[in-house]
Amino acid sequence: MVGLVAGEPSGDLLGAELVTALRERHPWARFVGIGGPKMMAAGVESLYPMEKLSVRGYVEVIRHYREIIGIRSDLKRYFLREKPSVFIGIDAPDFNLDLESALKSRGIPTVHYVSPSIWAWRGGRIRKIRKAVSRMLTVFPFEAPIYERAGIPVSYVGHPLADMLADMPDKTAARAELRIPATAPVVALLPGSRLSELEQLSDVFVAAAEKIAAAVPGVRLLVPLVNRQTRELFEAALYRRESGALEITLLFGHAHVAMAAADVVLVASGTATLEAALLQKPMVITYRMPRLSWWIMNSLRYQPWVGLPNILAGEFVVPELLQDAATPWSLSAAVIELLNDRDRRNSIEERFGKMALELRQDAAQRAAEAVSPYLSGRVE
Repeated sequence: MVGLVAGEPSGDLLGAELVTALRERHPWARFVGIGGPKMMAAGVESLYPMEKLSVRGYVEVIRHYREIIGIRSDLKRYFLREKPSVFIGIDAPDFNLDLESALKSRGIPTVHYVSPSIWAWRGGRIRKIRKAVSRMLTVFPFEAPIYERAGIPVSYVGHPLADMLADMPDKTAARAELRIPATAPVVALLPGSRLSELEQLSDVFVAAAEKIAAAVPGVRLLVPLVNRQTRELFEAALYRRESGALEITLLFGHAHVAMAAADVVLVASGTATLEAALLQKPMVITYRMPRLSWWIMNSLRYQPWVGLPNILAGEFVVPELLQDAATPWSLSAAVIELLNDRDRRNSIEERFGKMALELRQDAAQRAAEAVSPYLSGRVE
């Protein structure tokens, strides 16, 4: 048996790809833990809904603290009783590292897939990681040396999204799929995948969309939303602002197609920023959260960048407008500026193309190769 826990949609995707690759090597394996729809479709038995763990920000975690701790305690008892060959924590470090530490101390090997952002903030977690993790799987090339220096077994596997998005349709094909004219200006708006993100950003995105539409004749606005709940929150913002006349297309899913079709993407900070970069899309990165959560997180970060594309590049390749700077006026102005500057968009697209090539490593197979010895009893 293999234990796994993913806490959000990006982890669900990574977990599904890894489970599929492991099944090719170990068709008899049973996968049990917490996963979303993609992991369950790959054959994972999910003991709890993944949405129970999809909470972001200090204030929000405190609100759900007792329920989250209860789930982790139940999982600890379950895995200590069932004794999986290996436990794989997929991202969600605040939840998984404590669970991994408890399991590892009782002789169960633990693998953590996706390094916590110790290079961006809370670097002291490296000591906790050393206690909790038998092997770290990193998705960015600069992360492996950090663990090697700390004496933690590590494998750089590349990023699965880079492999997956390599086969996405180009702009022309994506627009044909969405029935959008090839020459129309197109902006994709991605306000996040969590309900808490939509609560913070929906009204701001709708107001920014109104300003973009007023300034850019013929612009097409695409809003991919991950589920019915997030769509309802965005529709409520449209209703509040009386934006019924706004030419905007709401999509169930299809985020990658929407981004592929776009000239510019307005996107909430998170995995979607990396997806946009891998699709070589100029973007404006934004985020808002409750003020206390922002104050705490902002005081702990080490770098001037928040968006993954800028972190990987080591500079502000694309603009970041965060918290109080994330106003409808600033966001719309930044999007319009990119729409009007073809040379800058070309430069960004070229930079992101090189980034995509570096991250394309057949990650799921490399991750499965790193985990396989634990299932075969070949770890020394």
